[in-house]
Amino acid sequence: MQVATGTVINGKVVLEGVTLPEGALVTVLSSNTEASVRLSPTEEADLMAALDEADREAGTAAEVVLERLRKFG
Repeated sequence: MQVATGTVINGKVVLEGVTLPEGALVTVLSSNTEASVRLSPTEEADLMAALDEADREAGTAAEVVLERLRKFG
C-alpha cells in the first residue's frame, strides 16, 4: 500500500511522482472543503481516541499487521 497525492485534470486524477500499473485498484479521498462528514458522538469519540493513539505512536506497526494478514491469504 502506498499514499500518493494528485490533482483532478479534465476529470481524471493525475498523480504526482507516482506511477501505478494499469488496472490498479485505488481509493480516492477528496480534501474538498464543501463536503462534510457527520459522525455520531460515539463515532467522534472513537475517532479522537484513534487519533490520540496514533499521535502516541501506540499500536502495531503496519509491517507487522501486513505480515499477520498474509497468513490468511
